[in-house]
Amino acid sequence: MRGSMAKLSVVLPAYNEELNIANTASVLSHLLGENGIDYELVFISDGSRDATFSEILKASAADPRIRGAEFSRNFGKEAGIFAGLELATGDAVVVMDCDLQHPPEVILKMWEKWKDGAEVVEGIKSSRGRESLGYKLSAGLFYRVMSKLIKMDMNASSDFKLLDRKVVDVLLCLPERNTFFRALSFWAGFRTESVSYEVQERQFGESKWSLRGLMRYAITNATSFSTLPLQMVTVAGLIFLLFSLVLAVQTLVRFLMGTAVEGFTTVILLLLIIGGLLMLSLGVIGHYIARIYEEVKGRPKYIISRVTENVQGQVIGAWQKRK
Repeated sequence: MRGSMAKLSVVLPAYNEELNIANTASVLSHLLGENGIDYELVFISDGSRDATFSEILKASAADPRIRGAEFSRNFGKEAGIFAGLELATGDAVVVMDCDLQHPPEVILKMWEKWKDGAEVVEGIKSSRGRESLGYKLSAGLFYRVMSKLIKMDMNASSDFKLLDRKVVDVLLCLPERNTFFRALSFWAGFRTESVSYEVQERQFGESKWSLRGLMRYAITNATSFSTLPLQMVTVAGLIFLLFSLVLAVQTLVRFLMGTAVEGFTTVILLLLIIGGLLMLSLGVIGHYIARIYEEVKGRPKYIISRVTENVQGQVIGAWQKRK
């Protein structure tokens, strides 16, 4: 249903964002209400250590269109997004950051494109805003590597996007535990359009991302969405095999010519290089085995400990709606 009776859900994962909840709820409620859009706001507190969920409770008590849940511990942003998708009831769902670095007015453009038939509307960054040089370089490297690994252009992508209900249902049916939301929306297909936006400055609080966290996020998502690192290990092995054959032929020729050089320098260097490659290869393989181990255990992506009063359901490992 894409007419005037259609409903929009806005999913907002939050981690230690107590200063932003009230402001974000007010800005979005005013924007959507002023434009005549039937909406709900779904806040997910990702095991926050501050009063984030208390602020969500206050906002929900003041406006029944604001709903929320809190994880039993920190499960990560990906889990927060999927929990929000599970609780969302709208005909279309927008996922965006709780700190309003994703500009709210862009939601209106996404909404219009969805009404015109788009099933996925991607938010594409035209500018990353005011970030430190180190963060920009690390983020740029992350997206270039991810683009190569998953064979999709991730350089300007973000979690800021609108999904039609059918796309949401497809993503929720995926059995995998290690998810990469922004790549899965590409993978799912459907009719996709895009809107550009400039990243805004935070009004309150500080970014929760660090270089270490970004690297860990990159490695986890790379191995959960692509097998290219494993293929690279095979290619590296073939290259070193060819190199060793060439070296063996050269050594044999020099031995037969009586010009072989005495000493172990070459041997030691080769052992160090090959040993390092082997350890790196085992590390890559071990990371994939760890991903398999996590999937086989079948544990839920997240556990919800509390919800606002206007959310109906029960807790069985993860949140489940009443049927």
